[in-house]
Amino acid sequence: MTGSAEASDPAAPNKIVLGRILGVYGVRGWLKIFSETSPLENIFSYSPWLIDGDEQQVVTWRNQGKGLVAQLQGYDDRDHARTLTGKAIAIRRDQLPPPSPDEFYWIDLQGLQVETREGVALGQVSHLIETGSNDVMVVRGERERLLPFVWGQFVLDVDFEAGRLLVDWDPEF
Repeated sequence: MTGSAEASDPAAPNKIVLGRILGVYGVRGWLKIFSETSPLENIFSYSPWLIDGDEQQVVTWRNQGKGLVAQLQGYDDRDHARTLTGKAIAIRRDQLPPPSPDEFYWIDLQGLQVETREGVALGQVSHLIETGSNDVMVVRGERERLLPFVWGQFVLDVDFEAGRLLVDWDPEF
């Protein structure tokens, strides 16, 4: 499993949210950045950022305490930078490197139909949760299920062309 990107808007599947702007830092237009990438600094590996659909270039960034701060091109005073507070930081899907054959981006799994090896439909992958030991798929159908994303044990096949994810899972559980 690669990345923790999530779609911010179902109508915009080609945009992937990597973080958000928490607020301003200082008086020269610096911004406090919340990153959903791992490690946190990886958010700066992608350029340009999409903020409200507009492309924004990071001029410079640094670690600040336990967080990150950055300055964007054209935002060199506190008042102007403040207009970005609370905005999502996204990138285009094609800015991500292609995953290896045995890896998947979470965004690509979302929306797949989940079926057991016996052909029982369990629902659709809503989103994934990072737990530390293994990732967990949230599958919504007639009820919500939490399935561990453990390749070979619970997840048997991912077929993007068919829009299906095959699992070894008891439908009663």
